[in-house]
Amino acid sequence: MFTESQSSTYDLFSGKDEEQIKFMEELCVQIDYYDNVVGGITKKESHLMDNISKGILHRAFSVFLFNSKGDLLLQQRSNKKITFPNAFTNTCCSHPLYCEEELEETNAIGIKKAALRKLEHELGVAKNKLSVNDINFITRIHYKAASNDIWGEHEIDYILLVQKDVDLKLNLNEVNCCKYFSKEQLKEFLDTSDNNGVIITPWFRLIANTFLWNWWEDLEKTKRSPCDPAIHRMC
Repeated sequence: MFTESQSSTYDLFSGKDEEQIKFMEELCVQIDYYDNVVGGITKKESHLMDNISKGILHRAFSVFLFNSKGDLLLQQRSNKKITFPNAFTNTCCSHPLYCEEELEETNAIGIKKAALRKLEHELGVAKNKLSVNDINFITRIHYKAASNDIWGEHEIDYILLVQKDVDLKLNLNEVNCCKYFSKEQLKEFLDTSDNNGVIITPWFRLIANTFLWNWWEDLEKTKRSPCDPAIHRMC
């Protein structure tokens, strides 16, 4: 027999993928409004809309990986994902873990290490083919978005830019598919997504509408520029 708390958890995850359920016990990094570390919090607790409505906030990152031609790699999230299933988004989106290696803040090294871990896990990008030196920390955004009545996001999201040709081996539990887009192709894709029944993650649309096209005008300049220290509030 389930206890009250066990029953609640069972109901939340009823019918969900077992591997994705396990990831909900990972310890994310809980932060305050100014991105100071408060402590560890499970992925489950940090993504419940009940907790988000109380102001619970955590760290995240979003990777924008361009190839040598300047095309941007998008992924479609797996239909097994608990939050935002089947949605198209930037190359890789996830969270640093509450551990010493991924809490290292100098030059956002901990965030970059987390990005390498997830690029390998989701897309099969070998760690020996990509390093923290290939990753450029651009800026941070603070946003809030609901996936449904139960789950959502409330994050300070570190925006990371990479330009490198990589080999992919998709983890289909995480990613349905990937595709490179030119700037013109992506603009058309986003403009027609609603009419075509394509779901776009809210953070990707926010970043595209606010920053992406300017960065894309001159990727070399964007990579050379010092990171923007501001937290851009979008909620």
